Amino acid sequence: MSWSIRRAAQADATALANLAEATFRDAFAADNTPQDMDIHCRRHFGPEIQACELADPRMITHLADAGGELIGFGQLRLRQPVACVHSETPAEMHRLYVARPWHGRQVAQQLMQVLLTAAKRDASDRVWLGVWEHNPRAIRFYRKVGFRAAGDHTFPIGNDPQRDIIMVLDLGADRRFP
Repeated sequence: MSWSIRRAAQADATALANLAEATFRDAFAADNTPQDMDIHCRRHFGPEIQACELADPRMITHLADAGGELIGFGQLRLRQPVACVHSETPAEMHRLYVARPWHGRQVAQQLMQVLLTAAKRDASDRVWLGVWEHNPRAIRFYRKVGFRAAGDHTFPIGNDPQRDIIMVLDLGADRRFP
């Protein structure tokens, strides 16, 4: 089945909320308590929350769509500083998730490309992200793109403070993305 990437619209808030929660649970439920997962999902996912994110002019959201079904999404937050990333115009790769049946089909790579292009278009000089220290698959993916470790921060899942590695990618004028 073919798929495409498009910019998210307000009408996508409910479908995005469902995909965001489903992919987050799929990625992390086995390593967290149900209670902590429920708390995190209530705080970060839901149609109203995603509608607010979609309305935020500093948030860029793109969706991977296969025949009307959302299969992945990526979100970039512009002008989002973090202490360990020295940048005049930083952007955060806020979320990048793909439904498990679509892993290995270049969906994440294409979403990454679209978001990095958006960051460059906004004149961001660096993009950073937080990735759970116990997520080697994601860490390998980000390293392959060119991200490097720059520090860490605490990322709470419910009531469980966890360590994320902060990774950064410099966006030079001649930078080519995979």
